[in-house]
Amino acid sequence: MQGVMQRISRTVLVAVLAVACAQLLPAQKKEKDDPTVRNLQGQVTDPDDKAVAGAVVQLKDTRTLQVRSFITQANGDYRFSGLRADTDYEIKADYNGMSSDNRRLSNFDTRKIATVNLKLNKKEANKKAEEEKSK
Repeated sequence: MQGVMQRISRTVLVAVLAVACAQLLPAQKKEKDDPTVRNLQGQVTDPDDKAVAGAVVQLKDTRTLQVRSFITQANGDYRFSGLRADTDYEIKADYNGMSSDNRRLSNFDTRKIATVNLKLNKKEANKKAEEEKSK
């Protein structure tokens, strides 16, 4: 009798997990098809156009002023997902005293996956180094 109960318990557990997984799949597909959601990706490079690993990319929602951060991967890539399509975002990167120019992802940009590459400027590093020396 105990063996039968264990088999029934396992069967019920497997059925519950299958139903839970089946409900997650349409939610993931829905986000991909949802016109109100978009993604942002790009690469951070140094002044010599070499990919920068470990740069901090900041994404600012201009509506809520919420800031999200991403640390670039070994190939300098970054990505943000689940962004609102009706919102403007400001993007910038920082690394070892260098910064990129502020870039903007407009709500008029209708790409589902937008690409914004960021290039770090030497000027910022030199300016900060000069400020440090003068102190």
